[in-house]
Amino acid sequence: METNEARSQWEKAAPGWAKWEDVFTKSAGPATETMLEMAGVNLGKRILDLASGAGSQTLAAAHKVGPTGQIVANDISKTMLLHVEQNAASAGISNISTLLGAVQDLDITPNSFDAVICRFALMLFAEPAKALFNVQQALKPEGKIGVVVFSTPQTNLFFVRPMQILLQHAGKTPLPGTPGLFSLGAPGILEKLFQDTGFINIETRILNLTFQMPSANQTLVMVQEAFGAYRAVIGDSPESVQTAAWRDVLEYFRSIEINNKIEAPAEVLVGSAQKP
Repeated sequence: METNEARSQWEKAAPGWAKWEDVFTKSAGPATETMLEMAGVNLGKRILDLASGAGSQTLAAAHKVGPTGQIVANDISKTMLLHVEQNAASAGISNISTLLGAVQDLDITPNSFDAVICRFALMLFAEPAKALFNVQQALKPEGKIGVVVFSTPQTNLFFVRPMQILLQHAGKTPLPGTPGLFSLGAPGILEKLFQDTGFINIETRILNLTFQMPSANQTLVMVQEAFGAYRAVIGDSPESVQTAAWRDVLEYFRSIEINNKIEAPAEVLVGSAQKP
């Protein structure tokens, strides 16, 4: 996906993501904490948060580094970064600044960050290797990167099935090797990406999560409003196709709804690596 197309996609999703981020974040809490720990995010550190979204993990990192540390939240969407600034102000946090742009195109001062974090975004980058090359230049020697990505489709059916339904209605087939929710989750893929981009001391951990979602109807609205990757699949289809596709997604959500809520098991991969 070209940079302008990606920017447009996430600008459109930004209000919805800001609205629904807390639902997603609560369930992803253990993965966020593990990422921060593996990246060495602690007091006094200067941290770059890639593809920050509305910034829930940005705020978590800001609490870890304390008033003597600094967080720079980066995103391709200006609206996302406005939400970061608003959320930081509401929380009384003053050590967060923002940086607009695609990661692979950022002009970052070399050796200026102690750590880099990236939650649920690296697998969606058009050029993850180029992004990591740029990140490595920004890190200080022995600085670390921590990321969270989804593992395999087989262990994340809640996220897989809606995507399959949308792709089927849109008449699209994802090409092997292209960005996607599970592009970095197969065994060895993330490790090789780190290795190929010059990182050392690579570590990965598998975590099992349970995503606590609202009712089927509310979950559908959340996916429609907030999940840019899903919106992009069906967004260029005729309205009749979109209506039918979302109807089938709703039926799937209803099939797993219990007592007016959804509890969806998921598996994620948390990885870290170090600059030599």
